[in-house]
Amino acid sequence: MPENYYKVLDAKRNSSQSEIKKAYRRLARKHHPDVNPGDKSAEERFKQIQEAYKVLSDPDKRKIYDRYGDYRPGQEATGGGAFGDFRFSGLDYGNVGGGRWQGAFRNVFTEFFEGGRSRTSAHHPRRGRDLEYQIEIPFLDAVRGTQTRINASRRDVCFKCKGSGGHCSQCSGGGLIQKVESLRVRIPAGMKTGSRVRVPGKGDAAEFGGPPGDLFLVVRVQPHPLFSRQGNNIVCTVPVTFEEAALGAEIEVPTVAGRARLKIPPGTQSGQKLRLRGRGVPSAGKRGRGDQLVEVKVVLPEISDERSIELLRELARLNPQNPRESIGLAGSG
Repeated sequence: MPENYYKVLDAKRNSSQSEIKKAYRRLARKHHPDVNPGDKSAEERFKQIQEAYKVLSDPDKRKIYDRYGDYRPGQEATGGGAFGDFRFSGLDYGNVGGGRWQGAFRNVFTEFFEGGRSRTSAHHPRRGRDLEYQIEIPFLDAVRGTQTRINASRRDVCFKCKGSGGHCSQCSGGGLIQKVESLRVRIPAGMKTGSRVRVPGKGDAAEFGGPPGDLFLVVRVQPHPLFSRQGNNIVCTVPVTFEEAALGAEIEVPTVAGRARLKIPPGTQSGQKLRLRGRGVPSAGKRGRGDQLVEVKVVLPEISDERSIELLRELARLNPQNPRESIGLAGSG
């Protein structure tokens, strides 16, 4: 008994193609072998999901499935249903019209049922289906670029059938076999969450010798404890002492490429942003890169001794100011 593909995808028969795709993505992420290592039942469930989506995501295949409750490779050409694999070569046409229509009758049915499949396959092979996988990479790898290895479950040519559309015990028809392939993929520098990396020819293989689809990796970037990203600029917060902010200093700060020296101008205020040019994210597919913006956070000393307290009071007397004057408020008086 064939699987109920709508039940496999937890979808209704009147679901739109968009709803079918959403259901597939949700279930594929949940049951993917990478998410469930060593779980054979999850792997089998993932294969069923892939098989169901392959049919229901194709409007022609879905139409055949909805009509006959089953789909087998080649039904598009013959019209599917009970006659999908029927051959008329063994019938006796002699009694049709007293033999007068024998040639025409044989030609029509031979062309429609026997020739239709091979002609359609030979001249109009369909391209294999594209696949999409979600991957998560560390923040610094997204900025710098990296290589990652994924295990992609995809349909490939069954070499025992030689892609001819035949069937053997290891494949499900159409000359294809489901397999998990380990792929090493280069992730370019400058990726951000939602970026897509295309791996040509690593989608599903096509039935009857058509070109394979592509594999697309959708990137999710993990957050970083020090850095965040604004466009192609990197932003970080660096603490400085009251003395460094007041008098100026040259300090060491972290960057995505290692440590760098940064000049703190005298009188720098807490929250002020200083720029390190060319220390940001490389522009994807272009030359140049963004900057790093260093937000200064002034950290006040913990004062408990009388001598330090007196010095601060003396400083206030020598440098009177009202920082709230700009918003219409009086000083401490």
